Amino acid sequence: MCHHCVMESVKAGMLSRRSFFKGTIAAAGAAALATTLPSRPLFAAETPKKAEDLTHEIWEQFPTYFGGQQLFIDQKFSHAKDTFNLNEWRISEHTGTHIDAPLHFTADGKSVAELPVEDLIAPLVVIDIRAKAAENPDAQVTPDDIKAWTSANGDLPEGAVVALLSGWGDHVATEKFRNVGDDGKTMHFPGFHVETAQLLIEQPSIKAIAVDTLSLDHGPSPDFIVHNTWLPSGRYGIEGVANLDKVPVKGATIVVGAPKIKGATGGPARIFALV
Repeated sequence: MCHHCVMESVKAGMLSRRSFFKGTIAAAGAAALATTLPSRPLFAAETPKKAEDLTHEIWEQFPTYFGGQQLFIDQKFSHAKDTFNLNEWRISEHTGTHIDAPLHFTADGKSVAELPVEDLIAPLVVIDIRAKAAENPDAQVTPDDIKAWTSANGDLPEGAVVALLSGWGDHVATEKFRNVGDDGKTMHFPGFHVETAQLLIEQPSIKAIAVDTLSLDHGPSPDFIVHNTWLPSGRYGIEGVANLDKVPVKGATIVVGAPKIKGATGGPARIFALV
């Protein structure tokens, strides 16, 4: 066989083997993806057009559930003196827009670091009770509110985060955010009703509930009944959510930037919605 013919024969063999290996790898990759990707779309909004920030900026006097300061900032280095800036923080886990992990109200539930990452990206459901909250600051999300939402929008999406929109985020820089009554101690702001928490627990795929107030429970709650019902079910909560009025009641995807701190019962989080 001539030299040219030998070379052409070798090339043909190499190309054939390459095609075989490419096909094998592609098939293996497709099989792997088929077994690892979720059966439902990752995003509620298939092609998000924008992101909305659902996080309040925290400052040292940000209003807190117990009323005292929970963020302290100590500057350790300054640009003027050291050519760089560096602060040291002391902060409560439950300050500003933050997560309540199951460990917050259980002896041995998941810490915030143990929340599965797939639980931190979810379809967002917004339950708008601004009208009744304007009339009654102690308003709660009831099973009837969930029924009204599903009547208008269909079933709750699988794996959803269900959020309360009461309009309370508008008061975050004022005393009304805590809204302490005439007795000097009882707060008045909206939250979830325990029957609603129980209803949502019956839907195993629901990831979390969220509020635009200081607590999952409404202000005058004497016993944290919603915390004590919801968190022991293994789900988490989000408190102090901002800008829920800027996202649709259905169709957005919430992304929860949970702090990965070992043993934490919660923590401030950067949260946004893809719309």
